[in-house]
Amino acid sequence: MYYGQNVHQCPCYADVPMCPAYYYRNQRSIQYFPYSEARAYPPISFRDYGKEPFIVNIEAATKQNNTFRTALWTGNHLQLTLMSINVGDDIGLEIHPNLDQFIRIEEGQGLVQMGDAKERLDFQAYVRDDFAFIIPAGKWHNLINTGNIPLKLYSIYAPPQHPYGTVHVTKADALAAE
Repeated sequence: MYYGQNVHQCPCYADVPMCPAYYYRNQRSIQYFPYSEARAYPPISFRDYGKEPFIVNIEAATKQNNTFRTALWTGNHLQLTLMSINVGDDIGLEIHPNLDQFIRIEEGQGLVQMGDAKERLDFQAYVRDDFAFIIPAGKWHNLINTGNIPLKLYSIYAPPQHPYGTVHVTKADALAAE
């Protein structure tokens, strides 16, 4: 195994010389987190950390988020947002002509709909915890919460879709911003 400078033996997995779950690099040093501290999932500050190196426990952050949409990181070519969709609600039928979108469900369940026309959403699939799906540029799409708890997800846009620092507490706020 390779053991060089700035290498940390992972306590969880054998033969893994570097484990990013237990340290993060800032501009001056590497900080190590003991196993128990790394599992504690302390709450994060929900703000846009854009254009700086960023590491987050994405599952914990997604589950802690209670806003309809919060931009967590916005760069020049990529954006990470967290969303919480209320029971029986949806993201809203939309299309992104010039960007691709990745969505991962961390908690809850829903129905994904996609299609080439607003009135023809011929692709449909049920999703739940740990499912991910990709929406190609130019596809109409919607995600409906079909469960009995809020649908918690994160979305990655390439390139960014929302302005830096976007926070929509409710779906009404998001619609008003458009």
